[in-house]
Amino acid sequence: MKFDILTLFPDLCASPLSGSILGKASDRGLITIQAHNLRDWAEGRHQVTDDIPYGGGDGMVMKPEPVAKALTALRQQNPAARVLLMTPQGRTFRQSDAQRLTEAGSLIFVCGRYEGFDERIRTLVDDEFSLGDFVLTGGELAAMVMIDAVARLVPGVLGSAGSALTDSFADGLLEHPHYTRPVEFNGLRVPDVLLSGHHAEIARWRRRQQLQRTLERRPDLLDDAPLSESDRAILKELRSSHEAKQ
Repeated sequence: MKFDILTLFPDLCASPLSGSILGKASDRGLITIQAHNLRDWAEGRHQVTDDIPYGGGDGMVMKPEPVAKALTALRQQNPAARVLLMTPQGRTFRQSDAQRLTEAGSLIFVCGRYEGFDERIRTLVDDEFSLGDFVLTGGELAAMVMIDAVARLVPGVLGSAGSALTDSFADGLLEHPHYTRPVEFNGLRVPDVLLSGHHAEIARWRRRQQLQRTLERRPDLLDDAPLSESDRAILKELRSSHEAKQ
């Protein structure tokens, strides 16, 4: 899968995306990540990519022409690429978006700086994303987070093919707790069911833990999660138990 990052600061993207799992995936040819300097498409000796806003106001606004030229060039290389704008005004990026974007095969991330984009840049992109209700100094960090989330879903990138299938949000719920050696730590023991070797009981315990953790920490997720009748019965029991304690 191909990831292109359009930025004023390509060096920012080098180290985080070249180490660990993503670095190994790049070495194996499973993914390709390339950061492009937006100034390469800016005109004039000073390669200006921003200007003062019409109507006055603080800060500088990114010009539309360099972005348009850059996207034209990158789309010539990958005509089917989806172009994503990193902006606080975009919709919140979710795991379901990461899963959907793996199907694109090629993604171009447009990273802003300064006060923001010329509004006409929005007509050049396919989608707009935000990491949440906060503002960063630029879109590079958001782009790298999204690349990490998408790339790890590309077949072969993770060491275990099933790892991504049990992640939090993969099935609409938070993930169940994990334990490893030692059996006891600071007076806390690993739940006996995980030591039993009874796979069906372990699966039931993990599902119950998923439902309980989601109910306690992110109950909003339960509205859209694909729940079975068994899940709903467990949730009813958990809610009754919670109410009884109060």
